[in-house]
Amino acid sequence: MRRAGLLNPALCAAVAGLRHTDTFVVADCGLPVPAGVPVIDLSLVFGIPRFNEVLEAVLDEIVVDHVVIADEAVGGAPEGWVRSRIDDVVTISHEELKKEVAGASFVVRTGETTSFANVIVSCGVPF
Repeated sequence: MRRAGLLNPALCAAVAGLRHTDTFVVADCGLPVPAGVPVIDLSLVFGIPRFNEVLEAVLDEIVVDHVVIADEAVGGAPEGWVRSRIDDVVTISHEELKKEVAGASFVVRTGETTSFANVIVSCGVPF
């Protein structure tokens, strides 16, 4: 039994396998995920768990190089949630973001229903 941090076994295993430059996605419940990309589905009902709660929990476990959000998220709550924790934020169109998901190590699906609450996280190193 872990003392703190992530408890979901699939998410713990996926995070433990990340390396420098690997990417993963924290997504709202509507983001399309290409076939072949593993999904760790934490969604319970609409709104639970929230994107920002899941993002906070995962960010406490990793080193971030930079993140990518959709241009359409700029000015909204999702941008605020991301920028409150991460300094290096790149924006691309939502259509491009959906294409980039195909290269992710995994997607964490939340119950979030706020539009454009999706982030691609690129892992850094602690040294």
